[in-house]
Amino acid sequence: MEKYHQEALEVSRSVSRLIALALGLDINFFDQPEMLGNPIATLRLLHYEDDNYGLQICKDKDAKPQIWEYVPPLKGAFIVNLGDMLERWSNCFFRSTLHRVLGNGQERYSIAFFVEPSHECIVECLPTCQSEKNPPNSLQLNVKITSRRSIKIPMPTSVPMHDIMHTKQMLRKSY
Repeated sequence: MEKYHQEALEVSRSVSRLIALALGLDINFFDQPEMLGNPIATLRLLHYEDDNYGLQICKDKDAKPQIWEYVPPLKGAFIVNLGDMLERWSNCFFRSTLHRVLGNGQERYSIAFFVEPSHECIVECLPTCQSEKNPPNSLQLNVKITSRRSIKIPMPTSVPMHDIMHTKQMLRKSY
């Protein structure tokens, strides 16, 4: 599990470097410790009661009614969903993806990996994503405040297995 976490973290760093280049930033822009250099990286093991599922996305999350489109699966591919923080950083150049999964009653397991900037990060429109004609369309956001909205257990780059088991036991007692 630790090896998978490390590899997923490396993939996320590679993706963040591509995003930096796409936004006209230095390739290592997101590697800063307060950004994604020291991220909150959470790995979740999910059990679903269905296997033959259909990923759906809503391209216009503000539309009424919302229109959902199926995304055909690609064998061996990873799904990368861009979130709200990247939408703020990029001034909506990259949009967070409203998505859902529908199933047909067969079991499956999924490994979800979430990456967020550190709690010290202030998320606001990046200078390369704004201009006089394209002013920032959202206020700055403090990661520490938004992270409190959900229960997440950050996993450092190296965690002994007994610590993981202890955390699981504590969660079971708490909920």
